[in-house]
Amino acid sequence: MLELKETKLITVFDGGDVKIDLGVAQLQDLYRWMLLVRVLDQRMLNLQRQGRIGFYGTVTGEEAAPIGSAYALKPQDWIFPALRQGGAALMRGMPLSLYIAQCYGNSLDLQKGRQMPCHYSYKPTNFVAWSSNIGTQLPHAVGMAYAAKLKRDPVVALAYLGDGATSEGDFHAAMNFAGVWKVPVVFFCQNNQWAISVSLKEQTASESLAIKAVAYGFEGLRVDGNDVLAVYAVTKEAVEKARGGGGPTLIEAVTYRIGAHSSSDDPTRYRSSEEVERWKERDPLERFKKYLQEKKIWSEEWQSELEAQMNEEISQAIKEVEAAPPLTLEAIFTDVYREMPWHLQQQFDALQRSR
Repeated sequence: MLELKETKLITVFDGGDVKIDLGVAQLQDLYRWMLLVRVLDQRMLNLQRQGRIGFYGTVTGEEAAPIGSAYALKPQDWIFPALRQGGAALMRGMPLSLYIAQCYGNSLDLQKGRQMPCHYSYKPTNFVAWSSNIGTQLPHAVGMAYAAKLKRDPVVALAYLGDGATSEGDFHAAMNFAGVWKVPVVFFCQNNQWAISVSLKEQTASESLAIKAVAYGFEGLRVDGNDVLAVYAVTKEAVEKARGGGGPTLIEAVTYRIGAHSSSDDPTRYRSSEEVERWKERDPLERFKKYLQEKKIWSEEWQSELEAQMNEEISQAIKEVEAAPPLTLEAIFTDVYREMPWHLQQQFDALQRSR
């Protein structure tokens, strides 16, 4: 009988016995990406408050989860994200200007303003757009992984979800097919305790989210989602198991959403400030910084240089994006079909005549 192997959180920072195969440059690289996400989130939220973009969802307090997990992938692997994995898109090669342009929806936006802000997509690195209809990316990931298995293509799908998505039918359908077909997919649940205003205890009666994998015939693991090294190690093992034909894994990364669900949310209406302060003590950036300090590979000077460089790069990217013209009305019709069908052609022609 398949059983949940880990009932305790897998951790490195709190004395866990986890093998880490990262050198100094890689450790600093992980910290750099986590810091960029933190700095960028604040800058983007400021833009929203100034009315320069319409919406933004930060990942403050959760940076270790998307960065640590995506760092375990190979370039050919695919990511099917949810709301808070934009940092993984940047880390895998999405230009900063295109990331920011997606939130403006202007002529620099690869998606031509057809997606909600923070719904990134970047084809060159297999980063697939997601839908605000929660959980729909999970069957897509399983389908991609099934195709890879049929083609004997050694690629893995990393499918992200939040704790709220485990209440959606698509989650269970995806888990069932993944278990039956034993496809190379890793489900990564970023359990930040709140599905907007619905707490975890109101989502499930299960003792954990990871244990849900057992019913579908594969392994579930719980990891300290604020411990970037533990996240990396657990995800790497699951990814390589999947690549080698060992089937899927569900990883539950236990973390916390320090900020609001999005720029449209007021979390003070449904949770206490005491709860938030308790989780701030487990800030993933601060914990990793202390680890690097102990290794003597972090300094105040380096931190200041990084922040100055990041803010300059973000400012330049914002300037580039805001200088781009808006989308034209023609964009409604173009870049939709390879060959425009007759009924759209008629509407397009009518638009042209009306000018």
